[in-house]
Amino acid sequence: MSVLTPAPGTAPSAQEPPDAGARHKLTSLTGLAALSLDAMASVAYGPEAIVLVLAAAGGHGLGFTLPVTLAIAVLLAVLVASYRQVIAAFPDGGGSYAVARTHLGRRTGLVAAASLVLDYVLNVAVAVTAGVAALTSAFPGLHDDRVWLCLAVLALITGVNLRGIADSARAFVVPTAVFSGSVLAVIVVGLFRSAPVSAEAAAGHASALSDQATAVGALLLLKAIASGCSALTGVEAIANAVPSFRAPGVHRAQRAEVALGVLLGVMLIGLSVLISRFGLQPVQGVTVLAQLTEASFGHHLAFYVVQFATMVLLALSANTSFGGLPVLLGLLARDNFLPHVFGLKADRQVHRHGVLALSAVSAALLVLSGGDTNTLVPLFAIGVFVGFILAQTGMVVHWRGVRRPKWAGKALLNGLGALLTGVGAVVVTATKFRDGAWLIVVALPLLVACFECVNRAYGRIGERLGVGRIPDPPHRTRSLVVVPVSSLTRLTSEALTAAVSLGDEVRAVTVCHPDTEDLSRTESLARDWELWNPGVPLVRLDSDRRTVGRPVAAYVRALTAADPGVRITVLVPEAEPAHVWQRLLQNQRGAVVAHAVRHETEAVVCRLRFRLLDTRPS
Repeated sequence: MSVLTPAPGTAPSAQEPPDAGARHKLTSLTGLAALSLDAMASVAYGPEAIVLVLAAAGGHGLGFTLPVTLAIAVLLAVLVASYRQVIAAFPDGGGSYAVARTHLGRRTGLVAAASLVLDYVLNVAVAVTAGVAALTSAFPGLHDDRVWLCLAVLALITGVNLRGIADSARAFVVPTAVFSGSVLAVIVVGLFRSAPVSAEAAAGHASALSDQATAVGALLLLKAIASGCSALTGVEAIANAVPSFRAPGVHRAQRAEVALGVLLGVMLIGLSVLISRFGLQPVQGVTVLAQLTEASFGHHLAFYVVQFATMVLLALSANTSFGGLPVLLGLLARDNFLPHVFGLKADRQVHRHGVLALSAVSAALLVLSGGDTNTLVPLFAIGVFVGFILAQTGMVVHWRGVRRPKWAGKALLNGLGALLTGVGAVVVTATKFRDGAWLIVVALPLLVACFECVNRAYGRIGERLGVGRIPDPPHRTRSLVVVPVSSLTRLTSEALTAAVSLGDEVRAVTVCHPDTEDLSRTESLARDWELWNPGVPLVRLDSDRRTVGRPVAAYVRALTAADPGVRITVLVPEAEPAHVWQRLLQNQRGAVVAHAVRHETEAVVCRLRFRLLDTRPS
């Protein structure tokens, strides 16, 4: 029986509490703040999307705002109930990806994952541009600098998330509370108004109401519901990030999901009631939320508080993606569909590489779109609906498999959700295809193909390494260490000392070029070597070219051909200066030799760093 002992200088594990990382995880409240910003922010544009579609039928069409919102609220309730079940069934997170992979097959799971990745990335770009658009609307002089402002906001959110998801959640509790409290206040105060307090916000702006009103048909209502479903983005984020919650993670995540659904539903229905109560019409240049705020509070301090809170929350709603996507990328990396580096966590329980990758891709989108929200919005909803459909369908299969008590009712609920979101996906794709939605239709299969390519690469690597098979027992073979040298220094002595400790046989090699100066240097080194007599032979490698890497690699290949059973190690000595800037003074010969040997031979390359201490008096 072997006993594992801690390494010297390592504190015993008993001194480290078992939940040392718990303080870097989420509670129900901080989880709601960190992962619901996307859904909360959709309150600012969800009702407006409904009104703009219904405005095509004139004032009569606007009368259907509340029924359409109620239909969306029903779908919201179905989705919240479903994702609450997803959280319990898949506590490792992943949302629709985990559900689809388990119950619908690997390829379908990758489609769900690709849709979530696109959704999260686009959410960051849309949220940041929308927040900056609100700022530039208040201060038109900043309009030309909107791209730089977008990148600055993105850098701020990235920096906060690199400190840890719990720290980022605490930073966003106040903006979330202020925004939701402001919207609820608008609703409550507005319900006690018999008429709008003020209509200054719409003054001087052209009405967006259609002059050629059409009949309110089923297609128009479906289009309005599909557009309003933009308010459902972010509902799945909590289910994707269950591992980020403190224990009991499932219970806390479920409470956060229900709280999000209730709060979002109340705000959507309340705002729609006010739209019908005040008979508001869409106008160009003024948001519906701004009109409702002014109708309830008037054009006073409270109006600016709501607008400022809306601007801040829109910009910060990108944090939902930073909470959900890195966890999803970690799951994909675990399943060999992404590089394993995305599965690594930093000290603060942060998937740092996932955060940085999301930030980089989002920054590229911001630059390519010129910071324009309208360029990005048409791309946004399709990925959301695809994830919803696959999650709901997968849960139907799940209930049919487990057949627990009342499973039929739960499966029916999920089936209804799949049907409703399926209709929404078809309508959104058809109506927004020419506006840029075709890019998502193309990008989705390409992303799935990338996942498959990475998976095949890992499969080939695993086959070569014999992963899953018991390897042969280790055995000793003759070892030969080759040490490239160019002069006789302390670095040479340190390298040979290390070499004789590593191998059964050591050979020093030096490359000689056919010119007078180099021949003289080589002859001088040979004389000094003979006088020094380190017990290691010095081999001269003549080369017609002015290179040092290829002659050493050719010598190693010749040794291997002469004795295939020998295990060769090339030990490359390198001096490491005390200051970073001094590395510019080095000739980089060690890197050249290491590169050539690594790419042209099967030898092991070991780079010995000899640190040069700063001996200047302090």
